[in-house]
Amino acid sequence: MRPDFQTLDDITRRLAEAVPAELKTARAELEAQFRAILEATFNRMDLVTREEFEIQKKVLARTREKLEALEAQLDSGEAEDTRR
Repeated sequence: MRPDFQTLDDITRRLAEAVPAELKTARAELEAQFRAILEATFNRMDLVTREEFEIQKKVLARTREKLEALEAQLDSGEAEDTRR
């Protein structure tokens, strides 16, 4: 997933604003370098969108429900076997 450019711009701007006053003349160059570094770092990460995350969260919840139902069936089947 490519990073959200608005977020990337916001992070870059905040980093540039944190630069000491003596280096403000180099701010534009620093902003460009910050952005390049952040973009390269985000591209190396295995990120997903919020939408993809929410979908996987729902899939996991359904899977967990099915597993619990199967465990309950197994437990009831084992209980019947011990009664025999």
